[in-house]
Amino acid sequence: MTGEHLQVVHGDITRMEVDAIVNAANNGLLGGGGVDGAIHGAGGPAIMNACRAIREAQGGCPTGEAVITTGGLLPAPYVIHAVGPVWKGGSQDEDALLASAYRNSVRLAGEQGLRTLAFPNISTGIYGFPRDRAVDIAIRAVRDALPKAPSLEQVTFVCFDDENYRLYRERLT
Repeated sequence: MTGEHLQVVHGDITRMEVDAIVNAANNGLLGGGGVDGAIHGAGGPAIMNACRAIREAQGGCPTGEAVITTGGLLPAPYVIHAVGPVWKGGSQDEDALLASAYRNSVRLAGEQGLRTLAFPNISTGIYGFPRDRAVDIAIRAVRDALPKAPSLEQVTFVCFDDENYRLYRERLT
């Protein structure tokens, strides 16, 4: 379950009662499949409207970066949209880009003074990032970023599937 301020739960990130959930977003910020589609679906049109405004202002979100919007109808008041890399065999700086997506999410949460944050398993679905590798990167990146976000008291990794849950449990206990 824990490791400093880190914990893992098996469940649905759209139901998490935290200050912000992280969305595994795409560069266009216009929703998609997997967790991205679930968050947009559960959060209602306010999230899409906020994402459209960001697109108009800055043209989307680069891989490894993150932006924050309202949580709309979600229990969480904010959604941090983090863009992870598509796995291309490991030679396209995927590890660094994935770590950057996690670190930038923690940074944004800290800048907002948030206390609780929940992450999905970024890039491990349709983007094909190897799960065991992604878990190690996620935990290390969050731990590295936490000292610069002192308001954060709890970070939860929310695993929808059994394999990711098992991998996080092994590493956090």
